Amino acid sequence: MKWNAPNVLTLLRIMLIPVFVLFFFTDIPNWNIYAAIIFIAAAITDWADGYLARKMNVVSNFGKLWDPVADKLLVLAALLVLMAWGKVGFVAILVIIGRELIMSAVRAFAATKNVVIQADMAGKLKTVAQFIAIILLLLADWPFWFLPFSLGEVLLWVSVALSVYSCIAYFVKNRKVFEDR
Repeated sequence: MKWNAPNVLTLLRIMLIPVFVLFFFTDIPNWNIYAAIIFIAAAITDWADGYLARKMNVVSNFGKLWDPVADKLLVLAALLVLMAWGKVGFVAILVIIGRELIMSAVRAFAATKNVVIQADMAGKLKTVAQFIAIILLLLADWPFWFLPFSLGEVLLWVSVALSVYSCIAYFVKNRKVFEDR
């Protein structure tokens, strides 16, 4: 691994995950606020490492592999904490995790044919919707508590829909990768 700012930020995100989860298992009042702060910091590192890697032209194999893994681990940890807390249902988590596993397999298969499948706009919107939903759910929908529905839940289901849509779109867009030649 090369020690550059984007790779350090990816490692930092991975190290923040157990800290985030630890707050759920403490008796600290308002643990969810502290967990949300940690999650926000980790989410910022996700944006910053990609931005810096492109700006500094230091895209590395380490970053290509571990950045998406760090993102998936962060989201999975947050969704499992929210499920244990009673804020997220199993079906939403199953769809989101299923999509990530399918996409990882698709990318791995494409790599065997020397094809790199880049994230598209639907996948990026899915990630943004997930991050915002998780933050709102951790903060009990503050500052939107006055709404007659949970904005965090709505955004989570938007991310579920985008998960399904983006997975199908990846298959359609990259269908030639699956053709035998």
